[in-house]
Amino acid sequence: MDLSSQCKHLISPNYMNFALSILILFGILLSYLPQHHRIISYKSSYGISPYFVLLGTTSGSSALANVLSQQQSLQDMSCCSDVNSLGCFAGLLGIFQIGTQCLCFFAILFLFVLYFPRDTDSSLPTTSKPKTEGPTFRTALIVAGVCIIHIMVMIIATITIGLKRPSSLQSWSNFCGVLAAILSSIQYFPQIYTTIKLRCVGSLSIPMMCIQTPGGFVWAGSLAARLGPEGWSTWGILIITASLQGLLLALAIFFEYLGPNKGHGHGKDADDEREEESHPAEDTPLLQNQ
Repeated sequence: MDLSSQCKHLISPNYMNFALSILILFGILLSYLPQHHRIISYKSSYGISPYFVLLGTTSGSSALANVLSQQQSLQDMSCCSDVNSLGCFAGLLGIFQIGTQCLCFFAILFLFVLYFPRDTDSSLPTTSKPKTEGPTFRTALIVAGVCIIHIMVMIIATITIGLKRPSSLQSWSNFCGVLAAILSSIQYFPQIYTTIKLRCVGSLSIPMMCIQTPGGFVWAGSLAARLGPEGWSTWGILIITASLQGLLLALAIFFEYLGPNKGHGHGKDADDEREEESHPAEDTPLLQNQ
């Protein structure tokens, strides 16, 4: 097959699918903004599981390595020298979509570490400070380090295989896709567990999930039309992720609007009430049961 036949779909692209891909690209970017805004506005990443962030970030970087090493993606990139700018942009839309998702999740990782809850009350002696359950700030730093190392390994391995053994790129792509699918399939379980344990949404954004859950299925259909059955390892990730995210969304809506702690979405009010009850004031009776 010569280059002109490989690039024929970019010379006269499907404009309906092209427009849909553009909407998906902007939809991915806009869907993460509510989550970024929620963490920044609360100045806390309370309620977000570090293992959810770890699995989501490494899954995103694995998916990016997967789509970059796809045979169809390599063909589309090679066509950029033979087609116009619009055709080249259309061929790279799948890469831009997954790259945008990866960058947005890395932004969540950055905000998660930056606003991770810390015990800053230094006026209390060590023995008087309440013991905090759950992950510590050290855990958040370890998660960030693992994520950075993972994406560096993915980039180096993809470049090395592409230069040294280009015939193995598709196998590497499938491996990255399977790895991303495994990570994304278990990504939501730590967050589901954390949400059920806290019985509140915390800093998790419901609007983000409302956009991403149906959008994930639409995005999967768009990539399936672009990559075909051979790209199952790319669009299959999105189907798994959207399904599990839908379950998390249902739990979040229940705890936010229907559960016993409804109206306390960030969990701070209930925690403050418990803390006030555990610290007696001057007028607190010595015998609480009288």
